[in-house]
Amino acid sequence: MNAYETWFCGTRLWRWLTRRQLLPWIMQGSELGEHVLEVGAGMGAASEELSRLAGRVTSLEYDHAFAAKLAARVNGSKSAAIQADAAALPFADKTFSSAIAILMLHHLRSNEQQDRAFAEIWRVLRPGGVFLAFEIQDGWTHRIGHIKSTFVPLAPASVFARLTAAGFSKVTVDFRSGGFRIRALRAREL
Repeated sequence: MNAYETWFCGTRLWRWLTRRQLLPWIMQGSELGEHVLEVGAGMGAASEELSRLAGRVTSLEYDHAFAAKLAARVNGSKSAAIQADAAALPFADKTFSSAIAILMLHHLRSNEQQDRAFAEIWRVLRPGGVFLAFEIQDGWTHRIGHIKSTFVPLAPASVFARLTAAGFSKVTVDFRSGGFRIRALRAREL
């Protein structure tokens, strides 16, 4: 993330928007279950709210400094924060009841890394688990906001095929001003 993203994602405004507007919309019609994987926690804007909504939250962050700060903040709660790569998750198969990624997928360095992350998220979800994400579309304003930062936008039209290829079912994409929501299920085993 660049300096602007780091600053903005650490503001009270972003935490409030995430808690009061994004999370309710992203989670609409979905149950998180008892153990949520938060992929790309960043500065932790969603972490505390997720811990109120679920029995347990594991927040994953690629940046070591962000992960260490978040771990210190959630220490002693029903949450944990670790440093790891979303394309190579350090968890056993079928560990989590749900996974959520807010404005993280476009920070992966390639479409191939995004696809590996989708496969990894599918692997660590339990049958019946839900994957929820919020992303922004490609556009010049977002490209300017990501100068000196990784920005590989996820094309909404590609989401169904890419998540289905990773094993997900019932993939949906919904739009609203500012971005789009992804919802996908790991099918229950017969």
